[in-house]
Amino acid sequence: MFAVIKTGGKQYRVSPGNVLKVDRLENEVNSIVTLDKVLLASDGEGKFMVGAPTIEGASVDAEILRHMRNEKIIVFKKKRRHNYRRKNGHRQWMTVLKIKDIKI
Repeated sequence: MFAVIKTGGKQYRVSPGNVLKVDRLENEVNSIVTLDKVLLASDGEGKFMVGAPTIEGASVDAEILRHMRNEKIIVFKKKRRHNYRRKNGHRQWMTVLKIKDIKI
């Protein structure tokens, strides 16, 4: 059984028991979050349900394990022959989720 969900502008393929990092959600740690933007679902027996754009009534329950910052990326800007160089770093806030259940 798996589903394709959409959160934070990205799509993820999830199954019960998976642990994944998504963009920061505004819920508390150890709380259960319901993700209702399910784009595709499979029951594990070869049957697929495809949404247009989402499947009505389908949802994925996930537990928030922790909030963290992702690894640093370096942003470097340069314009040649103009003595222009800027170096910057960015660390994105992430939420670690554990998928509990898929409801179709």
